[in-house]
Amino acid sequence: MGLLPQVAIAGTNGPDAADKGPRETLLLDKGWRFHDGDIAMPVLITHDQTYNAAKAGRALGAASPAYDDSDWTEVTLPHDFVSFQPIENGTNVDQGYRRRGIVWYRNHLKFSDADRGRHIELQLDGIATFATIWFNGTLVARNWSGYNSTYIDLTPYVTYGDSDNALVVRVDATAMEGWWYAGGGIYRDAWIVKRNPVHIVTDGVFAHPVKEGDEWKVPIEVTLNNSGTKDKTVQIVCTLLDAEERKISEGFIDLTVPKLGNAVGKATMPALSDPELWSIETLYLYRVLTRVTEGAGVWDEVTTTCGFRTERFDAKTGFYLNDKPLKIKGVCLHQDHAGVGCAVPEGVLDFRLRKLKELGANAIRFSHNAQNKALMDACDRHGFLVMAENRNFNASTDYLEQLEWLVRRDRNHPSVFLWSVFNEEPMQGTEQGYEMVRRMSAVVKSLDTSRPVTAAMNDGLFTALNVSDAVDVVGINYQQHQYDAFHAAHPDIPMFSSEDTSAFMTRGEYKTDAGKHIMASYDDDAAPWGETHRAAWKEISSRPFVAGTFVWTGFDYHGEPTPHTWPTNSSFFGIMDLCGFEKTAFYIHQAQWIDDRPVLGLVPHWNWQAGDKVRVMACSNLDEVELFVNGKSAGKQAVDRLNMNYWTVDYAPGFIEVRGYRGGKIAARTRNETTGKAVALRLVKDRPTLTGDGRDAMPIRVEAIDAKGRVVPDANHKVTFGGTATIIGLGNGDPNCLEAEKGDTRSLFNGLAQVIIQAPEVAGNPARLVNLVAKADGLKPTNAEIWLDAPKAATPRQPTMSPMMVLDSWFRAPDATARPDPNQRAADTDMNSWAWFRPGELFGVAKADGYSLVAANYTPFASIQKNGGRVVFTSITGTCDIYLDGQAIGRKDDPAPAALTVAIPPFSGSRRLSLVFKLKAGEPFGFAGVIRIGGPEKT
Repeated sequence: MGLLPQVAIAGTNGPDAADKGPRETLLLDKGWRFHDGDIAMPVLITHDQTYNAAKAGRALGAASPAYDDSDWTEVTLPHDFVSFQPIENGTNVDQGYRRRGIVWYRNHLKFSDADRGRHIELQLDGIATFATIWFNGTLVARNWSGYNSTYIDLTPYVTYGDSDNALVVRVDATAMEGWWYAGGGIYRDAWIVKRNPVHIVTDGVFAHPVKEGDEWKVPIEVTLNNSGTKDKTVQIVCTLLDAEERKISEGFIDLTVPKLGNAVGKATMPALSDPELWSIETLYLYRVLTRVTEGAGVWDEVTTTCGFRTERFDAKTGFYLNDKPLKIKGVCLHQDHAGVGCAVPEGVLDFRLRKLKELGANAIRFSHNAQNKALMDACDRHGFLVMAENRNFNASTDYLEQLEWLVRRDRNHPSVFLWSVFNEEPMQGTEQGYEMVRRMSAVVKSLDTSRPVTAAMNDGLFTALNVSDAVDVVGINYQQHQYDAFHAAHPDIPMFSSEDTSAFMTRGEYKTDAGKHIMASYDDDAAPWGETHRAAWKEISSRPFVAGTFVWTGFDYHGEPTPHTWPTNSSFFGIMDLCGFEKTAFYIHQAQWIDDRPVLGLVPHWNWQAGDKVRVMACSNLDEVELFVNGKSAGKQAVDRLNMNYWTVDYAPGFIEVRGYRGGKIAARTRNETTGKAVALRLVKDRPTLTGDGRDAMPIRVEAIDAKGRVVPDANHKVTFGGTATIIGLGNGDPNCLEAEKGDTRSLFNGLAQVIIQAPEVAGNPARLVNLVAKADGLKPTNAEIWLDAPKAATPRQPTMSPMMVLDSWFRAPDATARPDPNQRAADTDMNSWAWFRPGELFGVAKADGYSLVAANYTPFASIQKNGGRVVFTSITGTCDIYLDGQAIGRKDDPAPAALTVAIPPFSGSRRLSLVFKLKAGEPFGFAGVIRIGGPEKT
């Protein structure tokens, strides 16, 4: 954008250097290897084993840098390993009968010498559930929630050049934080961020506009870290840009950052009198460019989005956005989707939000946890109000840090309008619950005072002291009968329905059959604690003091298959099914919520048996609706937007049509026809193209159609998919289906299924087209072609390496005047005579003629034990003899620095590699490069 010159500060590659540009953010989705199941740590017996295992860099077992992962499965992140599991009776019902457990991930990262001196951070956006993370054999982090991110400073542990940096993650997904499908593994993105020593910490910019009187201001808070060796004084320049990249205003902060410490700078942008406002209809986003500078050089820069908007809750009249009354028409959402579990690509997230916009929703409650950061960005772009919800109700240090992380990460989003600290906690009506919320609310307020704090209460509303006394706005779950009483008792406390409805529907089914676990789609069935979609909205829409609703739920989700159990493995609550296909509830809420365009939905389908009496339902926001059966009127009715309109008619093949009138004129019409039998398949793309970046994805709708191209509503054929497109998930919306959501085969359910495909990378590849083929017995196959758009820029990725054994743990005996025995070793209890070292730097120059013995113990990878291999010394200085288990296998006669490769035979078990250097006074010797054990030379 050219607002400030990007001139790097000259320097060296030391810890205070700043000559690499502001920062690099590199995706770490490739190079991962996965093991399904736990791997026990070795049992320690000897003193030597026990002593070394207690040291940094000496992790054991699968956490060791030297562990053989060459035969592990290669996977790409995000990766929800639970979504690959079969649905098995006897496993956890709320997890959709999918096995969880303990798994391992490993990766091998490469950092160039040019990275030396930079601050290097690993960011893991989400790991379900408990994670232990090692880097180069050192335990660097533990994470206790499946929903918050983990940021790890790797700088002290990184090795450079040809070195292999081993990243290992053990995931314990037996732990569950909720009663719904939570997925498992590294199911969100991972990143490596390289910054200069003085830099903006992750989530370290807060720039959320606020209005004071008639003027706007943008308070700025920037947190810097200094990983260098000297205190540093820098200037922070914050620039507000509009959507056209024009500079609107600027703020400046001078700040001294102590070495190995943080500092916080604060300022206020000059006030604006008339900014473009963000709202659910007007999605105007500004950007704040924050730069850390010294003179003409830029140490770091971060761009954040922001939106100008006001919000307030009124205890009597509800919610106001930009001083205009707005009834909250929201849905609750879990984070999973058919076929992909919780590893939902951004293209599918975008699809889900577009479906909610089509529904007429203006708000989302993310239940009951922090979400993917890409989804939060998308909510800003699509215009949703977001109730951001904390997972665990706990005021202890670990859990308050999780809450603090949530607020720090998401407080710049204009979409976020409520912070929720818990959902339905047994302690909510007690003094202890009040004290916990008081502390949690204080954490939120210490970071953001611009939005209210709430909690989703389902009990305890009228005890003498409860959590409603510690929040700004009270969320009420399912206590519709308490709305009036609570408002009467607390007329000055704003309130809304944080969760309601919990109604049951099976998409495309219109007769409830408890034995088959089928719920009719007429909105007659609800959980004992809930109400139908129609009744719940009636309770809310008729009360101005109830600010709005969050319907349970927008989409079905895996697990929690209430009211049934096996074989049912997903919920019935959704306004849409797991794939995002519309249920009747979709048209009901469109009729209730949409005012700016005609709505006219019609159910059921018109494939019935002769003699059936069929209940027909119309959902509309018009004045009147009239039903026609085969062209004959069955009666005109005044539209009932709360309860919908019904007729019961005799079935006759042909069609039903409903016409909607406004001002006496037809404003909309909808027809359902009796179809013939299915004769073909049809594929319907969600979008015309995919971005060929290796990450973009889209759902494709699979339909069974008759000879006239109409979807056959009772077709349930098994479909097999092929072609060149990469399939990452399959679904059909049937909560009772036991078929795998991975692979190439899926049955239709009531005429529909869904395939999720992911784009390949097209950079440098002339192929610009992929295709998906669908086949089923008795049906004409079909093919969909998807063009690939070249990405605007290549996705920067962190370099990784193939699995290899790097010998990076060596011991050096005291120098000797007589040639030492290569089998010589220190006693098990002697940790001081031999010096430990890592190859990469010479020992210096010999003080006298003599000999130096160095040795390393290792266990070769299984393939090398079987087939033999080679030891690769990338750089040895000095003359030396090389021994394997005391047997000579190589010699270096020239003292000049050089690479050396020595063959090793097949051999099982542990090996000992020894080198005896012949020293000459004043001459250098040692390993200037890494030492690898590889397979045999290729011929």
